[in-house]
Amino acid sequence: MQDLETRKGIILAICAYSLWGVAPLYFKLLADVSAFEILAHRVVWSFIFIIILMQFIGGFSRLAILLKQPKQLLVLALTSVLIALNWLIFIWAINNDHMLDASLGYFINPLFNVLLGMIFLSERLRKLQWFAVTLAAIGVIIQLISFGSIPLVSLALAASFGFYGLLRKKVNIDAKAGLLVETAILLPVALGYLALTLDTASANMFTNDIEMNLTLVAAGIVTTIPLLCFAGAAMRIPLSMLGFFQYIGPSIMFILAIYLFNEPFDIEKGVTFGFIWSALVVFTADMALQRRRRLKSA
Repeated sequence: MQDLETRKGIILAICAYSLWGVAPLYFKLLADVSAFEILAHRVVWSFIFIIILMQFIGGFSRLAILLKQPKQLLVLALTSVLIALNWLIFIWAINNDHMLDASLGYFINPLFNVLLGMIFLSERLRKLQWFAVTLAAIGVIIQLISFGSIPLVSLALAASFGFYGLLRKKVNIDAKAGLLVETAILLPVALGYLALTLDTASANMFTNDIEMNLTLVAAGIVTTIPLLCFAGAAMRIPLSMLGFFQYIGPSIMFILAIYLFNEPFDIEKGVTFGFIWSALVVFTADMALQRRRRLKSA
């Protein structure tokens, strides 16, 4: 029975990260729509979709408990801003031919999470973890010194998602209820923005063609389904095992950027990616080593 649940968890993890990896294909369909407008639709339709979903699979009882805890609601208000910022940067990057930068950002994210754990959760870094973080830092520093640029999009994506994950640890609530609260907080802003931009070609759904409207509505599904797959995987397999799957998404983005959308992979990006990939090899080796030790001790 446990093996069956583990297999289900692995399948859900692969689904989640694969869906996140191919998500750029969806946003490319909306290349003529502004990033702010796509974000607004993403908030509105995610809110509606998750409510419909929770009618069937439940979750409103935990939501009622949360509404009586103002401190946790304040944390979710902060996470809603962070996830909106992450979504906005990601959408802009995809539709402005910076998919490689987005891919790099999500490759950096696990290493950034390790640093956040050390700074805010008093977690001690092991020697291999220090080595991995140092390699990643060298890659960014070389780009800054040799090429005179910083991968701002990549770092912003890694930082916003990293702090989002850190703060969500403070709130004891499942993914779907958390997403419902976050989108509910963002909903007035999203609706206000859409109301103020009704004169644009795509904001007014009463004048759009059916294909455009369906594509915009699909933002709710594109946002919610992989998140629920991830939540289901996290319930069935250890986080250490889940970590091995997190590179699927940025790897798919990397392949799409180069081979489908022909983004230039120059020496500047090559050097930075080389150091980040080396760091991730060390980081993953450390995870595997620690997992083996825990299994032996058990």
